[in-house]
Amino acid sequence: MELSTVKIDKPEDINFVLGQAHFIKTIEDIHESLVSAVPGIKFGLAFCEASGKCLIRHSGTDDVLVELAKKNASQIAAGHSFILFLGLGYFPINIIPAINRVPEVVNLFCATANPTEVVIAETELGRGILGVIDGFKPQGIEEQEDINWRKNFLRTIGYKS
Repeated sequence: MELSTVKIDKPEDINFVLGQAHFIKTIEDIHESLVSAVPGIKFGLAFCEASGKCLIRHSGTDDVLVELAKKNASQIAAGHSFILFLGLGYFPINIIPAINRVPEVVNLFCATANPTEVVIAETELGRGILGVIDGFKPQGIEEQEDINWRKNFLRTIGYKS
């Protein structure tokens, strides 16, 4: 078995979701769940099929994001994995419940805009995702000033009242 990492290649401010599913209709079902959950959503989605023709299936509402998803899925190349890139102004917190309701989805590895590396294991059979390195390691423990900033920030962006 060989271990490697794949860096997610994306613009700094773009959020993405990386997950695992188990059936060819995943691409259509995730697409439908997203457009039903957030009308007008902009996204690109790619799914690495792990049986049959073993193709990278793709869909989305934004051609640039679809190309980004296809490129990253090709680099990850792990069976039954999917990667979803969200347009600016769309966030994982708003679509994760919809994705989790898709029957084929079995696992989410991350949902982030952070720099991310995907940890891959490769054997004679194929490739699989072991996990992700999402962002940077902690630099300390928050103090009261940091708590105040966090609470203020969440209210400023509208997630708390």
